[in-house]
Amino acid sequence: MQVNSRIVFFSQDDLEFMRQRVFELLERRGVKIDHAGMLNLLADAGAKVDADTQRVCFPKSLVEEMIALMPKTFIFGARNKDLRREVPCLKGSFHVRTGTGARAYIEPNSGVHRRVLLSDVASLARLADGLNHVDIFATPTPSDVPVQAADVHAIRTVLQNIHKNVCIQPYSQKSIEYLIKLVTVASGGEDEMKTNPVASIIACSLSPLEFKNMDADIIMQASRQRVPIFACSLPSAGGTAPITMPAVVLLAAVEILAMVIMSQIVQPGAPIIATPIIYALDMATGKAMQSTAEALQGNSMAVQFMKTAFGLLTNATGSGCDSPDIDGQSMIERTLHTLLLAASGVDIIGNAANLETATTISPVQLVVDDEINGMVKRILSKPTFSDETMAWEDLLNIDPGGQFITSQHTLRHCRDAFQPRSFVRQSRETFENQGQKDLVARATELLETLKAKEDDSPMSQDMVREMASIVKHADVHILS
Repeated sequence: MQVNSRIVFFSQDDLEFMRQRVFELLERRGVKIDHAGMLNLLADAGAKVDADTQRVCFPKSLVEEMIALMPKTFIFGARNKDLRREVPCLKGSFHVRTGTGARAYIEPNSGVHRRVLLSDVASLARLADGLNHVDIFATPTPSDVPVQAADVHAIRTVLQNIHKNVCIQPYSQKSIEYLIKLVTVASGGEDEMKTNPVASIIACSLSPLEFKNMDADIIMQASRQRVPIFACSLPSAGGTAPITMPAVVLLAAVEILAMVIMSQIVQPGAPIIATPIIYALDMATGKAMQSTAEALQGNSMAVQFMKTAFGLLTNATGSGCDSPDIDGQSMIERTLHTLLLAASGVDIIGNAANLETATTISPVQLVVDDEINGMVKRILSKPTFSDETMAWEDLLNIDPGGQFITSQHTLRHCRDAFQPRSFVRQSRETFENQGQKDLVARATELLETLKAKEDDSPMSQDMVREMASIVKHADVHILS
């Protein structure tokens, strides 16, 4: 008897129908790319390029050829090589990335909502470094540095405060070369950069079906350096995309595959990960939301489609929410999103710590997200079926009315269970005696404990000085 899963959105016929529509749209409609160098490379590779309109159409044969060049597995590097992460996850689970770009910050104890500072970026990086279920750190946007070069200042700060992979989102074309230089220094030089780039980078489409000069340049420079690329499509149903989710998924797939083609033409085998981030326009307010029922379904559909139809590795927003605060709505939205995406087979779940549709970040929420992600990983972990895991000998020999608490089998496995640090597993009497603290209060206390244990992430003084020089030159160039 076949086991039927409800977390499957496509029949085989649906999948093939959608897949052929992707090829048709790439060949008949194509995309616009505002980058002369990339247009020349695409034309040489066999794409149909109109230099006047910057429109590129891709023959199906070229698309399939480029997909075949993509690596099916690769490593996200890290300053501490023990913290490198392979995708897909070797245990069939998923990795976790924090949210990128947030400009607002919720202070842990006071709850004050304010702009992000560079010191917040440093403390968030150190916190993420010590959490068990955070694998890649993406940076918020500090407000106390020059706006045009905020990405350069933020990445320098993060690289000096974390041992894990750092995800970069460039803010301008001018900053890309300086961001790559910072990563090269943090990786230990150009030779080390080739095998262990300690950062990854985001390139985005401009829905519908357009690519800015900056994002095409990100793909070009990162592919040459073999820095893993998050190929990000951010369609909003009813706004920058059609209102129906199958159409949104189709649009996202076309935009992502266009980025795959660009990366593989620049550098065959360049690591790239499909990143559909689906929004739905709320027709009552005009706001783009990421945690409506439709957006949750669309994200999961897109992940399944990209993996099943094209064999791509995937990243999607999971831990975020639309709620502006660390409240019940936030917890429900991010838990639903995380569990649904994980069950759909996503390789990396993003947006940990983010609130208010990725515009606000909270260290307390990051502590809770670490717990949620750990629980979801355990829920979806594949059980082993053996006489030992089925306690076969114990079940054969148990007396009527017997118990298993004193069994040697129980003793062998009693520490296997996931152990939460913020969630309550105590009696009401103990709960009341300890002040009836809610989840946010408990997570805030745990945050303070974790901060007290934070280790510095020292670099050599030569590396620190070299990075300072890069930032100084970036300020002069970018701000001019």
